[in-house]
Amino acid sequence: MIKLIDSFVFELLNNTHFNKTMNLKILGYIFFITFLFTNSVFGQDPVYSQYYNSPILINPAFAGNTRGALVSAIYRNQWPSIDNAYTTYSVTYDQRWNESSGVGLYVTADDSGNGALKTTKLGGIYSYRIRINNDMYIKGGIDLAYGQTRIDQSKLVFLDNLDPQFGLTTPGGISLPTAEVLSPSPSKSYLDVSSGFLLYTPRYYAGISFKHMNTPNIDFIDDITGDRGNLPLRWSIHGGSQINLDKGNKGEYGTFITPNVLFVRQSDFWQANVGALVNVNQAFGGVWYRHAGSNSDSVIASVGGKSGIFKITYSFDYTVSGLSINSGGSHEVSVVMNFDKLLPKESKYNDCLMLFR
Repeated sequence: MIKLIDSFVFELLNNTHFNKTMNLKILGYIFFITFLFTNSVFGQDPVYSQYYNSPILINPAFAGNTRGALVSAIYRNQWPSIDNAYTTYSVTYDQRWNESSGVGLYVTADDSGNGALKTTKLGGIYSYRIRINNDMYIKGGIDLAYGQTRIDQSKLVFLDNLDPQFGLTTPGGISLPTAEVLSPSPSKSYLDVSSGFLLYTPRYYAGISFKHMNTPNIDFIDDITGDRGNLPLRWSIHGGSQINLDKGNKGEYGTFITPNVLFVRQSDFWQANVGALVNVNQAFGGVWYRHAGSNSDSVIASVGGKSGIFKITYSFDYTVSGLSINSGGSHEVSVVMNFDKLLPKESKYNDCLMLFR
């Protein structure tokens, strides 16, 4: 019985200066690792609405887009009216290591079903870029992570916990015990391998990434679910541009519009985010529309400001699906620290990636 409950919970809660020859070899190794591990399996990961504030979680090739350290912390509370259905938070760090390489570290945590299922992950990233011509670059990135998923069996409901007439509790408020033999909260640890590629110029960028390429098994007990006990491959494509309207004075951030799109697919689930952000010096705001599968999902509004090394963003997902706004929508808050401004020489970039800094 407990194995069947385990399988059910999983399905329910999981319904985001070398020479040029050497440069090409390094990117070639990344391509090789990508297609060596990639195969077809079956589920879904959490994906931030503010994916642009922790871009290395979408694509490891984003690591190293700043000379100074870029540190980001994001908290997401999805559908809070449904007993805190999902809460997700993460801290990321990345920066350019030298002219060609970037490095990154991150830790993420996801709490599903008000604590019934918890996932924690610690990862490290290496990226490498080569110049194709004067203003076009291609980058490849590898992400190696250690993950652990834990289930709290005290939050599971078994058949003998239920009163046929009154459900979880009797009219007297008594909870029915279960005859199931519960072990300490089981957990599963695993290695997770991901990769990505990014092409960018001063006018546009485009990327593709592959998460969980080794499709690690996350069954808590014996494998009774086959491939469905594996963490499904997730791939995404993303792109956009930056329309500069005013470069701004010294110490300001300028005025620009950055339309962008994100498409994510994992097994039979997919979502597409389409929208744009407008930045006017130290203030910015944006609107996106998210479509998930065959359903309209939500309209995302985002607003924030910058001061010194800090960027603070708040966004709200207004649910427009059949679930309705009664779910409480979704809230995200992020704080990004860009240490470029503390470097002795001002950082200037010939690209369109200000959205991610």
